Amino acid sequence: MKNKNLKILVIRFSSIGDIVLTSPVVRCLKEQIKGLELHYLTKKSFEAVLAGNPHIDKLHFFENSLSECIAELKKEKFDHVIDLHHNLRTLLIKNSLGVNSRSFDKLNWQKWLLVNFKKNILPTEHIVDRYLKTTEFLGVKNDGKGLDYFLTDEYDLKNMLPESHFNFISVVIGAQHDTKRLPVDRLIALCSKIDHPVVLLGGLEDAERGEKIALKAGEHVFNACGKFKLDQSAYLIKMSEKVISHDTGLMHIAAAFNKQILSIWGNTVPEFGMYPYKVDHSSIFEIKGLSCRPCSKIGHDTCPKGHFNCMNHINLNLIIDQANG
Repeated sequence: MKNKNLKILVIRFSSIGDIVLTSPVVRCLKEQIKGLELHYLTKKSFEAVLAGNPHIDKLHFFENSLSECIAELKKEKFDHVIDLHHNLRTLLIKNSLGVNSRSFDKLNWQKWLLVNFKKNILPTEHIVDRYLKTTEFLGVKNDGKGLDYFLTDEYDLKNMLPESHFNFISVVIGAQHDTKRLPVDRLIALCSKIDHPVVLLGGLEDAERGEKIALKAGEHVFNACGKFKLDQSAYLIKMSEKVISHDTGLMHIAAAFNKQILSIWGNTVPEFGMYPYKVDHSSIFEIKGLSCRPCSKIGHDTCPKGHFNCMNHINLNLIIDQANG
């Protein structure tokens, strides 16, 4: 009797960067398990992050109804579930499917200790390596190839940017929370001293900030925030000479394209394990030794202390020197 090929479900609901960070798990599973049928469950709003991934055989989406989602998943008769989100919803899904599952360790209490008592007992391990531990029972190992991002279409810079901006540095001005972003005046100061064409990247929510920066920083700065869909922004990242970014999703897409990354860290810290993964050239800019940092494992709308020293004291000249070098 012929052995049945495995069918595995990988779960990660959000967000852009976190999903990109699961790409080595998807690739290693697919390439190392012969005949594997690989499915992926995420939120519909993040379909674009995964749409071009050739290692995924079928995408499933959670939108509003968990019961409808579970009913759809039950029809697939999975052999295993790899849970890379690990929350109450994924627990309910795993219990309902009733198959063998593995969940990654979120290290929540270790992060809590670091945020609240500044006691760091976190392992010196990237989150990708923690994700991949969920596949060890299947004999799957880290192939060391880094992150993946697959464009879903072909694009042309001529249709996207002014001709003067074809050899450019991307500056990612967005981030999910304000305390992970340089203030506008500091972004203006940064961009104004970069000796290359600059393309500002971010979503619609960053468009107004981008206009202010472009207006005051100089004609060499082009505001692309809100002008392009995610896949097009990823293409611009791919075509960049260098990428300056906050701790955000486009930083991880830059890592997938092995770009030179200058990453800027505010209230979050690289010790959480989400710094640029396996890139040839990466520099981290942060203010070490602040008694209030990290103040959250995610971020805040405003600095809890009111001074925002973690971003206001970043040495912009160091970033500018590397950007211009």
